[in-house]
Amino acid sequence: MRFTKYQIIDITLISISIISLITSFVLSLDYISWISVILCGIPIFKECIEGLVTKFDIKANLLVSIAIIASIIIGEVFAAGEIATIMAIGGFLEEYTVSKTQVKIKELANMTHQFATRIRNGIEERIPVENVQVGDILKVLPGESIPTDGIIIKGEASINQSTLTGESLPIDKKENDEIYSGTINLYGSFTMKATKISQDSSLQRLIKLVESSKPENAKIVRTADKWATLIVVIAFAASVLTYLYTFEIIRSVTILVVFCPCALVLATPTAIMAAIGNLTKYGILIKDGQSLEELAHVDELIFDKTGTLTNGTPKVVNVTSDNPEEMMYLISSLESKSEHPLAKAIVQHYNSNDLAKVDNFKIHIGEGVSGSINGSRIIAGNKKLLKSENVPLDGIAECQNGEIQIYVAKDGEYLGCVYLADTLRKNTSKTIRRLKGLRIKTTLLTGDNEKTAKYIAEKIKIRNVKFNCLPQDKTEYIAREQILGHKVAMIGDGINDAPSLKKANVGIAMGNIGSDISVDASNITLVNDNIDDVPQLIAVARRSIKVISTGIAFALALNIVAMALAILGLLNPIEGALIHNIGSVIVIVYSSTLVNYKISKKDCRNPQKLGITKTLNKPMT
Repeated sequence: MRFTKYQIIDITLISISIISLITSFVLSLDYISWISVILCGIPIFKECIEGLVTKFDIKANLLVSIAIIASIIIGEVFAAGEIATIMAIGGFLEEYTVSKTQVKIKELANMTHQFATRIRNGIEERIPVENVQVGDILKVLPGESIPTDGIIIKGEASINQSTLTGESLPIDKKENDEIYSGTINLYGSFTMKATKISQDSSLQRLIKLVESSKPENAKIVRTADKWATLIVVIAFAASVLTYLYTFEIIRSVTILVVFCPCALVLATPTAIMAAIGNLTKYGILIKDGQSLEELAHVDELIFDKTGTLTNGTPKVVNVTSDNPEEMMYLISSLESKSEHPLAKAIVQHYNSNDLAKVDNFKIHIGEGVSGSINGSRIIAGNKKLLKSENVPLDGIAECQNGEIQIYVAKDGEYLGCVYLADTLRKNTSKTIRRLKGLRIKTTLLTGDNEKTAKYIAEKIKIRNVKFNCLPQDKTEYIAREQILGHKVAMIGDGINDAPSLKKANVGIAMGNIGSDISVDASNITLVNDNIDDVPQLIAVARRSIKVISTGIAFALALNIVAMALAILGLLNPIEGALIHNIGSVIVIVYSSTLVNYKISKKDCRNPQKLGITKTLNKPMT
């Protein structure tokens, strides 16, 4: 646990105040309580005066300030110090749970290509990418990111477009195909013609989209402050009327003291801290308490596919052949000569060093590979390559599940087929089922094609699915749902998800494999990438709001009862302050039950009712 410089100062001042109060009580020396009045009371006075002078903002600290001063006037310094210290503790806990959501797009900006290789009059030159003009001819080598949007005019390549679309598998590009800034050339070199300057490229538009998204998460508002005006009016009216009726200043001051909303102020931050502590055990990090409140009201959870529901890398999922052992031996030997991601997946699946020597190896860009093994010609690639080699494929069915098929032939004879696909994470179906039990609508938004998207959605029982989504398509969908009154959470991992994570009411990032950009744009991070912890996250958020609601209701009831006793003269200021302590302890103990809270089957059958904070979280104006 790390604290800032200012938090360490607050902890020190509060600790000294607590020690002074204990010493004052044990030694019966009231003047020692002045230490806590000065250390914890002055910041409250300062905040109260600033609020009144600059905004005429009546908050709970006005009543607290008056109660402290009134206690001092009638000689109850211990009660004044007690009130100031408790309020300082509540304020510290709240500040600690609130972190300012900062938009960090520096890393994204750094991903933009700094230089481009321009070909002019047959001469290659390295120029800053911002100097690239529309119509410039650029050369892109394997491993380089594409400097700006354009069209391939010579050569072929396999492009990783996951930064923009989330598409997990590389896309083969040839002449006249469009390519986009920020995507990576995995394989093959090519010459392109720039169609946009860098400032107007796809990646720059993505950066602007992140920048322009309106932050949804304001600083958590003190619940007590929302009720401050009402509390101040009631307390003052009761105090004045009691004095006018009894002419006993002690009763009037006691009313002000007992009406200080100490337990009310503590209810929210202690519950949120306990909830955050609970989730930390699951590897879930919450940036601010407001995100937890927002999440409790979410009724739709949107998933990105690649890297979120799936592992994000291609794997061999099926092999069909009359002699699969021979076929895998031949294709693995052949593909071991290639650096293509699909070739690596096949070799990894075969998982053996028993590979044959390959002669006359050749790469057919965008189609496959070929070579000779023990004098036989081996071909592995797509249907186009095999047909060009006159290999008969009649009767070979095409896959309907969006998988990539690699056909294998030996000496012109078809041997079989290897199927590759991005695989689902463990427990994904169970996670979706539990979310539905929590009355959460699940949606899949993906940059993948229709066939792949529908296959994945059907497999895990997500009915609402949108495919071929660019980043702006996802944000537009979220905006439409929000206009319809839905509270939306988005969970994703890639840079392309960053705008959606910001646009959603709550953004949840996959922290382990996710980019720094998506983590920064999100409110919540799953450090261990376990999406099966998401139901626990939502259940804890909902439980937190219920605990806060109960705590606030209890605190209000306690204040009213204590005020009635003070009006009847049955409490003095010190006894009133003692009631504060008892109420505060009860609230803290109740909030601490969240630390070990775990989602149950009952939670899925009967989702939590959110209680009075559903109303409290709305502005009172």
